[in-house]
Amino acid sequence: MKKLLTNLCLLGLALSTQAQTVSVNCESTPSGQSPSTTNNRAFDQANCWAFGAVTYTNTSSQRISGNYSMRSNSPTSLDPAACWVKSPWIKPGTGNITFKLKFESSTGATNRRVILTYCAYDPNSLSASKEGTHIRFDSITYVPSLPTSAQNLSFSVPAAIANSGQPYKVRISFVGTGGTTRFNVDDLVIPGTYWADPSSNCLPLPVIQDADSDGVADANDAYPNDATRAYNNMYPAAGKGTLMFEDLWPTTGDYDFNDYVASYRYNVVTNASNKVVEIKFTLTTRAIGASLKNGFGLQFDNIAPAKVTAVTGTQTHNAAWVSTAANGTENGQTFANVIFFDDAFKILPSPGGSGVNVDPANPYATPVDLNVTVSFNTAPGEAIGINDLNLNPYLIVNQERGREVHLAGGLPTSKANTALFGTGQDATNPGIGKYYKTKNNLPWAIAVEVEIPYPKTKVDILEVYKNFASWAESSGASSADWYLDMPGYRDTNKLYDEP
Repeated sequence: MKKLLTNLCLLGLALSTQAQTVSVNCESTPSGQSPSTTNNRAFDQANCWAFGAVTYTNTSSQRISGNYSMRSNSPTSLDPAACWVKSPWIKPGTGNITFKLKFESSTGATNRRVILTYCAYDPNSLSASKEGTHIRFDSITYVPSLPTSAQNLSFSVPAAIANSGQPYKVRISFVGTGGTTRFNVDDLVIPGTYWADPSSNCLPLPVIQDADSDGVADANDAYPNDATRAYNNMYPAAGKGTLMFEDLWPTTGDYDFNDYVASYRYNVVTNASNKVVEIKFTLTTRAIGASLKNGFGLQFDNIAPAKVTAVTGTQTHNAAWVSTAANGTENGQTFANVIFFDDAFKILPSPGGSGVNVDPANPYATPVDLNVTVSFNTAPGEAIGINDLNLNPYLIVNQERGREVHLAGGLPTSKANTALFGTGQDATNPGIGKYYKTKNNLPWAIAVEVEIPYPKTKVDILEVYKNFASWAESSGASSADWYLDMPGYRDTNKLYDEP
């Protein structure tokens, strides 16, 4: 990057916030030298401009502007390769190639013509410049009258190369037959970005392959042909995590944490600016130890509902207690809420007996995936960053919308029944930011980043996971690895054995 910026400064390229251009005006000089006394074609050649049968002149009658202009040889051929000026490697933009032109005489020429061509970089070319075949894209013919005052010429950059992200050279040829009158040229400007390396035989700088032109190299772009998406951010990074709920809040009940058990993984898809485009959730219902018909929701803390543009994949079965807006979020909420389903038993029906996959005496039901996608507004000023996300899952107990069970410390939604706070064993105290914990900090919901087994029905989790109480009561300061399969950590006889 430093070398590129140095090249730009040396060439005096015209840069603006509107567009980038590559230009040559025959006046570029090394620091401390006067353009009125120095012929600087060699300086421009060192910065990768090339000339064929074209010199610089400071003769007053031949100049167009400044102290120097270009002067062609007397043309004797219509071959574009005979007399020309050629740009460095550039990544062309849109717009017009412009320059000034006049002739030294108005008569005595059979034919005079300006021909414009471009060529692509060809790494397999045998030439040192690695130029591909030149392709003609425009021209202008002067017969029989030749203007001796400067004309402003303009030619559109071909659509085939404009904003392609690939390096090209543009060649402007001065051809003709008959007579000796020559071309004078000055102030050549080409839309594009300088992409040559003077220190490497003027070959192009490395080119990043970026098929969708979003600024992310294809090699690093999970969506190389979609400019609206660039990265996948998986959580957990590998495998799935586990959610476990005890649904008898605000009482602790049997505290077996198998009333709803799910594995989860989600992908936060972001664009080139690391703004969230969508989140793709996979929620795998593994067990339902409850007799109650529980729903499941997710709150996006501190994100307004209007930031969401669409929600797909939910299964709420037209439940009367679920009211959603056109964008798929729940009505009446301060923050965006998505109800994934209204009744866990409709996701994973019981194959017989009480509950699903909590009693070894009952038939086993194969876990079921629910795939939900939440899309977000990515317009300037509306987009959210990945660090703005705080996902807050919760259970909705027995179709009673206000009876929410969140992770320890999870913010209740605007629809939560706050009258239940502080009842039973719940010690919620909003004034100190304490939510959904007992006085000893025991929770009613758990989320871990790996898949773990859960207790059999009616078996207290404190009997199964030996370090669970230490972890919870210390608010996570101790026994952070309580859920791992380590010696002395679990009573495996009290865990449900999933096939």
